[in-house]
Amino acid sequence: MPTAGQAVRTMGRRPIAAWRTHLHGIAQVALSANPWTGLLFLAALFADDWRLGVYGVLGTLVSTGAAAALRTDWDGRLSQGLEGYCGCLVGIATLVRLGASGRTALLVVLAAAVCSILTAAAVRLLGPLGLPVLTAPYCLVAAVMAIAPPSNAAATPASATAHAAATGPSMADLGHAFCDNIGQVFFLEKWYAGLIVLVGLLVSSRRAAVAAACGSAVAVLTARAIGLPADRIAEGLYGYNAVLVAIALAATFLAPTPWTAGYAVLAAVASVPLTTAWTAVVQPSGGSPFTWPFVVTTWLFLAAAPAMDRPGMPYEKAK
Repeated sequence: MPTAGQAVRTMGRRPIAAWRTHLHGIAQVALSANPWTGLLFLAALFADDWRLGVYGVLGTLVSTGAAAALRTDWDGRLSQGLEGYCGCLVGIATLVRLGASGRTALLVVLAAAVCSILTAAAVRLLGPLGLPVLTAPYCLVAAVMAIAPPSNAAATPASATAHAAATGPSMADLGHAFCDNIGQVFFLEKWYAGLIVLVGLLVSSRRAAVAAACGSAVAVLTARAIGLPADRIAEGLYGYNAVLVAIALAATFLAPTPWTAGYAVLAAVASVPLTTAWTAVVQPSGGSPFTWPFVVTTWLFLAAAPAMDRPGMPYEKAK
C-alpha cells in the first residue's frame, strides 16, 4: 500500500496534470501542445479583456470534462489538449456575440459539451480519410450560436459590421494588421495581445512562430493586392485564417522543405479571398466565417498533398 506521503504527492500531481491538460487545450487552438504556450495564450486573452480569459477557460474546462466523461481519450487525445480547443473558441465566440451574462455562461457550457460530441464524430469520420479535425466542431457550433440566439448589439464582433475605407493603410495600420491577424484567432482586438500569442508560439516552436508571422504578412499583402478595405485589414479580419493555414501546413502536418513552404504560402494566399467570400455569404444572416476558411483550405491542400510528387509529401499523421 502507498504511504501517506506518497498518497499526498499523488493527489498533488493530479490537479497539476489536469491544469496542464487544460493549458494544452488552449494551446491547441494554434496547433500546439505546449502548456507554456497555453499559459501565454491565456495571458493574451486576459490582456485583451479579462472576460475573454474567463469564458475561454470555461469552454476549455467543459469540453475537456465532457470528453473525459464520455471516455473519448483514445490515443491520449485528452492529455494532448485535442478535446479542449474547440470548447475554448466556442466560449470566446459566444461571449463576443452575446456579451457576458448568466445566460451566456449557460450557453457556453451547453455548446462546449456539444463540441466534444462533434469532435468524437469528426475523428471517426475524418480518420479514414487521413484528415485532421481542426476547428470544424467549433465552427459548426459557433455558426448555430451566432444565428439562433438574439445578439447583444453592443457585443457584436467587428467582423459582423460593414466597413469602408477610402484611403490606403498607414504603416501603423499595417503593423496593427500584422499583429491583429494573429490575435484574431482568439477574437483579440488589441495589437499587443496578438504579439503575446506570437511569443506563445515561439515558446512552443520557432517553426510555428515563423509560419504564423509569414502567414500574417502574406495575408496583409494579399488583402491589399485585391483591394480589400484598409480598416478591416488593420483589424485582422482577413488574415487570421491565413495564420492558422500557415501553421498547419508549414509547421504541423508537412515536413519542412522549400517546396512545402511555398505550398503553405499558396494556401495562405488562397484563404484570404475565401475568407472574404465566406463573410459576404454569412453576413446577411448575422453569421461569421469563423475559421471555416482555415478548415476548408487546410483540408483541400492536405488532401492534394499525396498527389504532389515532392519532398515533404505525404503529410504527417492528422490530429
